[in-house]
Amino acid sequence: MYTSHEEIGYDFEDHPKEKKTLKPHRDIDGGWAWMVVLSSFFVHILIMGSQMALGVLNVEWLEEFHQSRGLTAWVSSLSMGLTLIVGPFIGLFINTCGCRWTTIVGGLLNSLGWVLSAYAANVHCLFFTFGVAAGLGSGMAYLPAVVMVGRYFQKRRALAQGLSTTGTGFGTFLMTALLKYLCAEYGWRNAMFIHGAVSLNLCVCGALMRPLSPRKDGDHSAGEDPRVIPAPSMESVKSSEQLGSAEEKDSVPRDEGNLCNLQDQECRGQARPTENMCALRVLKSVSQITLLVRKGFRDWYSGYFGTASLFTNRMFVAFIFWALFAYSSFVIPFIHLPEIVNLYNLTEQNDVFPLTSIIAILHIFGKVSLGFVADLPCISVWNVFLIANFTLVLSIFILPLMHTYTGLAIVCALIGFSSGYFSLMPVVTEDLVGIEHLANAYGIIICANGVSALLGPPFAGWIYDITQKYDFSFYICGLLYMVGIFSLLIQPCVQMIDQARRGRADSTHV
Repeated sequence: MYTSHEEIGYDFEDHPKEKKTLKPHRDIDGGWAWMVVLSSFFVHILIMGSQMALGVLNVEWLEEFHQSRGLTAWVSSLSMGLTLIVGPFIGLFINTCGCRWTTIVGGLLNSLGWVLSAYAANVHCLFFTFGVAAGLGSGMAYLPAVVMVGRYFQKRRALAQGLSTTGTGFGTFLMTALLKYLCAEYGWRNAMFIHGAVSLNLCVCGALMRPLSPRKDGDHSAGEDPRVIPAPSMESVKSSEQLGSAEEKDSVPRDEGNLCNLQDQECRGQARPTENMCALRVLKSVSQITLLVRKGFRDWYSGYFGTASLFTNRMFVAFIFWALFAYSSFVIPFIHLPEIVNLYNLTEQNDVFPLTSIIAILHIFGKVSLGFVADLPCISVWNVFLIANFTLVLSIFILPLMHTYTGLAIVCALIGFSSGYFSLMPVVTEDLVGIEHLANAYGIIICANGVSALLGPPFAGWIYDITQKYDFSFYICGLLYMVGIFSLLIQPCVQMIDQARRGRADSTHV
C-alpha cells in the first residue's frame, strides 16, 4: 500500500532503464517471503482478531461502570475506528522508519494501551488508554503487515494476501475464547493485563519483517555476508537515478564528506579531538534524521494529497460513500451480539459455541470461496461483490427477527460468509481507478471503513438506550447500508440510460 525505499524488492519507479539493470531479489515469491506471510498472519490474529472479540469486554464494562450502552460502545469503536482511520497517516512512519520499526513501535504502544486499561477507573479513562493508545498502536502494526506482504510478492501476491488476512477469522475465534476464559477465571482487568503481555508478540512479528534492498544478485562486497542485505539510506535512494542502483549502497552524502573534512582539520590542529568528534557525530545524526523525515514527509504528502484526480471519478466517490456505511454492519454484530444473547437467555448455548465464532469461521470460508468464484473467467467481480453485499444487508434485516439460538446461528453464518467480500475490495478498487492509483485509493477506502467502524456501534447503543431494543439499531443500519449499495448502482444505471439514448439517436439519424 505504501512504498518505502527500505522495503523495495523490485524497482517500481517509472524508469525503464533502471528496471532492466535490476534483478528480482531471491526472496521474492519465496524464501523469507513466507516468513513475512506468517508474521502478517499473526498480526491479523493479534490486532483484528482481538478487536472482533471486544464484545466480551463490552459486557464486562457495562456491568462494571453502569454507563449507557451508547457511551460504553465508544471504547470499542474508538479502537476499531482509529486502527483504520490513521491508515493514510501511518504512511509517514513507513516512509521514514520502514515497516519493521513501525510495527515494533506499534506493538509496544498497543501493549501499553491494554495494560493501562486494566487500571481504568471509569469509561472515560478507557477512551484514552484503550480507544486512543491501543487503537493507534494497532494501526501502526496492522498496515505495515499488509504492505510487507505486497513488497515480498509479485506472482503470488493475491494468494499471499489471502493467506495472511485469514488471520482475522482465526483470531476472532481464538481471542473470543481466550478473553471469555480469562474474564471468567481472573476478571476483566487481569484479562486485559494478560492480553497486553500477549500483544508484545507484535514486536516479534515486526522483527520478522526483514527489509529488502534493490541490488543485483551476486553483488556482494568483500567480507560481507551475502545473507545480510543492507538497507540503503534515503539519500542514497534519492541519488540512485544518477549513479545507478549498483553504486547506491556506496553513495555518501556531500554533507557527510564535509563533516569528515572538518574532523580531519580539527584533529590536525589538536583542538579537543574527542569532544569535536562527538559533536560532529551528533550533527551527522541530526542531519541524517532530518533528511529522512523530510524525504518521508514529501513521499507521504505527494502520495495522498496529490491524488485529487481520484475524486473526479464519480464511481470512486460512490464507492467511498458505500464504505462509510458498509463496515459498521459487519462490526455491530460483534460488539452487541454477546449482550443480545444475554437478553434472550441463550447464554448456556452460546457458551458452547459462540455466535461470533460462527461469523469468524464462515468469514474465512467466504473469503476463499468468493475469491475463487470471482477469478472464474465467466464471472464478473462486480456481480459477486454486489450479490455478497445484498446478502449481508438482508442478513442484518433478518437478525432482529430471530430469538432462538438456531435462528441466530443461521443468520450469523450468512453474515460471516457474505462478509468475505472484503477480499474483493482491492480488485474492485483497481477496476475503478486503475493499478497506478490503487495504493492511494485503497488507503482512502480503508479510512472510510474506519469512520464507519467508529460511529456504528455507539449509534446502535444509543438507539437501544432510546427504544430499549436492538431491533431498530439493526433496521436503521441496514437501511443506511442499503443506501450505500444503491449509490454504487447509480452511475452504472446512468451509463446504461445514456447508451440507450445514444442508440435511439443513432437509429433515428440513420
